[in-house]
Amino acid sequence: MNNEDRLIALESKITSQEDLLDVLNQTVYRQQKKIDELEGLCINLARRLADFNSRDGGIMAAHEKPPHY
Repeated sequence: MNNEDRLIALESKITSQEDLLDVLNQTVYRQQKKIDELEGLCINLARRLADFNSRDGGIMAAHEKPPHY
């Protein structure tokens, strides 16, 4: 293998790795967007649950036994 063939092979590998890096960056970006969306949903659900619990303070918690036990 002469130097020109080696150079072409290296350029091909670099191009392939650059393409792979772009795909991985896109994947990480999409995953981060989804994580941000899910964190927002969790925060909203926690607020709704806290609001529900504060309004229904007289209702016993799910883990407590009813008074007739």
